[in-house]
Amino acid sequence: MSCIFCRIVAGEIPARRVYEDDDVLAFADLHPQAPVHILLIPKVHIESVAHAGPEHAAVLGQLLLAGAAVARQVGVADSGYRLVTNIGEDGGQSVFHLHVHVLAGRPMRWPPG
Repeated sequence: MSCIFCRIVAGEIPARRVYEDDDVLAFADLHPQAPVHILLIPKVHIESVAHAGPEHAAVLGQLLLAGAAVARQVGVADSGYRLVTNIGEDGGQSVFHLHVHVLAGRPMRWPPG
Protein backbone atom coordinates (compact mmCIF):
# COMPACT_ATOMS: atom_id res chain seq x y z
CA MET A 1 0.00 0.00 0.00
CA SER A 2 1.27 3.45 -0.82
CA CYS A 3 1.91 6.08 1.82
CA ILE A 4 -0.82 8.40 3.10
CA PHE A 5 0.52 11.39 1.14
CA CYS A 6 0.64 9.35 -2.08
CA ARG A 7 -2.97 8.40 -1.43
CA ILE A 8 -3.87 12.10 -0.98
CA VAL A 9 -2.17 12.90 -4.31
CA ALA A 10 -4.17 10.08 -5.95
CA GLY A 11 -7.44 11.46 -4.52
CA GLU A 12 -8.05 8.33 -2.42
CA ILE A 13 -7.97 10.33 0.83
CA PRO A 14 -9.64 13.74 1.05
CA ALA A 15 -7.63 16.81 1.97
CA ARG A 16 -8.35 20.53 2.00
CA ARG A 17 -6.21 21.41 -1.01
CA VAL A 18 -4.96 24.98 -1.13
CA TYR A 19 -2.46 24.85 -4.01
CA GLU A 20 -1.62 22.48 -6.81
CA ASP A 21 0.57 22.48 -9.89
CA ASP A 22 2.02 19.71 -12.05
CA ASP A 23 4.62 18.71 -9.43
CA VAL A 24 3.42 19.91 -6.02
CA LEU A 25 0.29 19.63 -3.88
CA ALA A 26 -0.40 21.75 -0.81
CA PHE A 27 -3.08 21.03 1.76
CA ALA A 28 -4.05 22.04 5.29
CA ASP A 29 -2.41 20.08 8.10
CA LEU A 30 -4.93 18.08 10.14
CA HIS A 31 -3.11 18.91 13.38
CA PRO A 32 -2.00 22.53 12.95
CA GLN A 33 0.87 23.84 15.04
CA ALA A 34 0.24 27.47 14.06
CA PRO A 35 -2.77 29.47 12.85
CA VAL A 36 -1.54 28.78 9.30
CA HIS A 37 -0.15 25.27 8.84
CA ILE A 38 -0.04 23.92 5.31
CA LEU A 39 1.87 20.92 4.00
CA LEU A 40 3.63 21.00 0.62
CA ILE A 41 4.43 17.65 -0.95
CA PRO A 42 5.94 16.56 -4.23
CA LYS A 43 3.50 14.46 -6.22
CA VAL A 44 6.27 11.93 -6.79
CA HIS A 45 7.18 9.84 -3.75
CA ILE A 46 10.51 10.87 -2.22
CA GLU A 47 11.01 9.67 1.35
CA SER A 48 12.92 12.79 2.50
CA VAL A 49 15.53 15.27 1.33
CA ALA A 50 18.12 12.68 2.40
CA HIS A 51 16.69 10.33 -0.23
CA ALA A 52 16.56 12.91 -3.04
CA GLY A 53 19.04 12.78 -5.87
CA PRO A 54 20.11 15.11 -8.65
CA GLU A 55 17.08 13.96 -10.66
CA HIS A 56 14.86 15.59 -8.01
CA ALA A 57 16.47 19.04 -8.17
CA ALA A 58 13.60 20.62 -10.12
CA VAL A 59 10.87 19.36 -7.80
CA LEU A 60 12.86 20.40 -4.71
CA GLY A 61 13.06 23.92 -6.11
CA GLN A 62 9.38 23.83 -7.01
CA LEU A 63 8.53 22.98 -3.38
CA LEU A 64 10.19 26.18 -2.18
CA LEU A 65 8.58 28.28 -4.91
CA ALA A 66 5.21 26.75 -4.03
CA GLY A 67 5.81 27.67 -0.38
CA ALA A 68 6.21 31.31 -1.36
CA ALA A 69 3.11 31.13 -3.58
CA VAL A 70 1.05 29.61 -0.76
CA ALA A 71 2.27 32.29 1.67
CA ARG A 72 1.10 34.98 -0.77
CA GLN A 73 -2.19 33.15 -1.36
CA VAL A 74 -3.06 32.92 2.35
CA GLY A 75 -1.89 36.47 3.11
CA VAL A 76 1.20 35.87 5.25
CA ALA A 77 3.96 36.71 2.76
CA ASP A 78 4.50 40.20 4.18
CA SER A 79 4.19 39.36 7.88
CA GLY A 80 6.49 36.33 7.63
CA TYR A 81 6.34 32.57 7.65
CA ARG A 82 8.50 29.52 8.18
CA LEU A 83 9.24 26.67 5.77
CA VAL A 84 10.35 23.49 7.58
CA THR A 85 11.14 19.95 6.55
CA ASN A 86 11.89 17.21 9.05
CA ILE A 87 14.24 14.40 8.05
CA GLY A 88 14.23 11.01 9.77
CA GLU A 89 12.78 9.99 13.10
CA ASP A 90 15.21 12.02 15.22
CA GLY A 91 14.49 15.02 12.99
CA GLY A 92 10.78 14.74 13.78
CA GLN A 93 9.61 13.18 10.51
CA SER A 94 6.43 11.18 11.10
CA VAL A 95 5.25 10.65 7.50
CA PHE A 96 8.01 9.29 5.30
CA HIS A 97 7.08 11.21 2.17
CA LEU A 98 9.00 14.47 1.76
CA HIS A 99 6.92 17.40 2.95
CA VAL A 100 7.52 21.04 3.76
CA HIS A 101 5.50 22.73 6.49
CA VAL A 102 4.35 26.31 5.87
CA LEU A 103 3.88 27.79 9.35
CA ALA A 104 2.61 31.32 9.97
CA GLY A 105 0.11 33.48 11.76
CA ARG A 106 2.13 33.89 14.96
CA PRO A 107 5.68 34.95 15.83
CA MET A 108 8.13 32.12 15.25
CA ARG A 109 10.97 31.64 17.71
CA TRP A 110 14.37 30.03 17.35
CA PRO A 111 15.13 27.47 18.44
CA PRO A 112 11.67 25.97 17.99
CA GLY A 113 10.02 23.99 20.74
